[in-house]
Amino acid sequence: MNQIRRYEKIMEVLLTQKEVTVAELSESLGVTGKTIREDLAKLEEQGLLVRVHGGAMLAQSDQYGILPSKEPLAKHAEEKSEIAQLALIHIQEGDIIALDGGSTTLEMARRLENRPLTVITNDVYIISELAAKDQIRLVVPGGYRVRNMLAGPESAAYVRQLNIQKAFISATGIHPEHGLSIYTGDLIDFKRALIETSREAIAVMNHQKFGQTALRTFASLSEISRIITDRGLPAETAQPYERAGVTIEWKDE
Repeated sequence: MNQIRRYEKIMEVLLTQKEVTVAELSESLGVTGKTIREDLAKLEEQGLLVRVHGGAMLAQSDQYGILPSKEPLAKHAEEKSEIAQLALIHIQEGDIIALDGGSTTLEMARRLENRPLTVITNDVYIISELAAKDQIRLVVPGGYRVRNMLAGPESAAYVRQLNIQKAFISATGIHPEHGLSIYTGDLIDFKRALIETSREAIAVMNHQKFGQTALRTFASLSEISRIITDRGLPAETAQPYERAGVTIEWKDE
């Protein structure tokens, strides 16, 4: 297993368990404890985890981009509600849209009126939310389950055949130089398919994600037409993104 794939596996374990030992990782990944400790040191340098005696734990208590297996995160609920309300303004009756997996897009689904729309999504929570809204045509690509999301080459290939008008994209972090990033490579193909296929790719993320970088970049700023965020974003933080040609949208005070 190459180094990047080990990094992904380590982050996947931490996203699920929050903490892991060197011995557990060594056994599951089939490499020496020395190799694992070197990997943990590299990931700590990137701010993704914190090494503790005999292992490591997540650097933050609330990682984004992939929701926990049991229920969605409630962290930053007010900001996500604000973003969802703004994002829904961009959706018109009859639109063909995509909702990338995530807690903010889930909030959009909860607030989405039951009216004629086509919604493509790979998030099982969003699927469950929209299934009862009979006027919404729900399109679910195939794939294998990665926590709350469906992933795999078949799902990305299916998306590339569709005519998507607007794709609402989630990410773990967004950075002026490193673009949009997430922790695991399993979801990159699907996100790339949404961005490449849609007429407009719109990032939806709370202000805490600005300036943050996760393990894998999946899109540059130039591929995103606008970012919808909450009013907590300082104006000076927004400037590098606006200089890159991205429209940033948030509610005025």
